[in-house]
Amino acid sequence: MAKIHAYLNFNGNCEEAFNFYKNVFNKEFNGIYRFGDMPADPNYPLADADKNKIMHIGMAITEHTMLMGSDCLESFGQIAKSGTSAYIMLDVDSTDEAQHIYNKLSVNAQNMEMELEETFFAELFSSFIDQFGIAWMIHFEGNKKF
Repeated sequence: MAKIHAYLNFNGNCEEAFNFYKNVFNKEFNGIYRFGDMPADPNYPLADADKNKIMHIGMAITEHTMLMGSDCLESFGQIAKSGTSAYIMLDVDSTDEAQHIYNKLSVNAQNMEMELEETFFAELFSSFIDQFGIAWMIHFEGNKKF
């Protein structure tokens, strides 16, 4: 069976965002590749300003879930746009885990759509756009089984 992983795009602050997520999830990076690590291609010259940007970074946040990302390069016509067409939903195992992740991940949130609270469908639920423009949901179903 296939696994689903989240792949996030950033406009030059991927490394900053992943250092933040590293602290939130208390995990280490699986690897970091920078655009400057790629072999040079005369058909696609890389600006010096882009060489240190992140081409790919990965971090396992659970045994079966990876958080990965990269910077978009304007010089290659790429721009990351924030929105609410997709959320990363963290389905946690306890109220303590929900509160702990919420307290760390929601710091400086751009948009707090719903504070972590009880709902009719979950003991605890929250949705927000984090400080890097990534949409998150934290969900602890608890005794409110669907």
